Amino acid sequence: MTMGPTRLVLLGHPVAHSLSPLMQTAALAAAGLTAQYRAVDVAPEDLADTLELLRAERTAGNVTVPHKEHVAALCDMLTPLAMTVGAVNTFWFEPDGRLVGDNTDVGGFDFAARFLLGDQVAGAPVMLLGAGGSAAAVCEAVHGWEGARVTIAARTRSRAEALAARYPGVVDVVDYAPDIPGTAFSAALARAVLLVNATPLGLDGASAPILPDDIPATCAVMDLTYRRGRTPWIKACRARGLRAEDGLPMLVEQGALAFERWYGVPADRVAMLGAIR
Repeated sequence: MTMGPTRLVLLGHPVAHSLSPLMQTAALAAAGLTAQYRAVDVAPEDLADTLELLRAERTAGNVTVPHKEHVAALCDMLTPLAMTVGAVNTFWFEPDGRLVGDNTDVGGFDFAARFLLGDQVAGAPVMLLGAGGSAAAVCEAVHGWEGARVTIAARTRSRAEALAARYPGVVDVVDYAPDIPGTAFSAALARAVLLVNATPLGLDGASAPILPDDIPATCAVMDLTYRRGRTPWIKACRARGLRAEDGLPMLVEQGALAFERWYGVPADRVAMLGAIR
């Protein structure tokens, strides 16, 4: 009999938009498990107390924005990958009560990027928007691509520089200036093979980090936010003829990897994708 948590949660703020409960419920059903998975909106100031309540209940789960880095700091133990990334999106409690954090976003992004780019990941120049926990997972994945480099642009340059310092020789930083021609930002975008949005822009269904017309025709686009039927920004990019995909492939893969951490059995990715498509 497969052992594992009988209750799973997703911690985020906001979190009502998440498709993870549908996806993980499908994975649980496909595996014949009766555990329940639900989204819990947790304000940042309540995060530590919430984790203590979950510790008492031995509840495992996932973490989304804006808590990934904060949960990493609160864990009793991190997997080597989570320690390197400095962010946690998957957690569980050991029998002795220790809170363990892991990061399956790295594997999720790597899968999604290879799905979009194929063999082009080797040596790829990547333009990355954002410097939070999801951006750190992108940097870690690209770090494993032979000869690839990342250029980060974030509204808070100090955060981008702190992230870049962890990947010397692989990650550079430019000022976030999507509307100004002739800048280091526009030069980095012009040579990029892949543009990744790791900011919350797009969650509202209206914002766009960069206008599709400003993206080179040779550049593929990945939005780590997602919606059923793709985000409006990705729809606009695809309408322009760009190779573009939102965060659904990454969502499914990171969720499947998390499921396998909790239960030690393969996740039914077809069922998971079907539940959210």
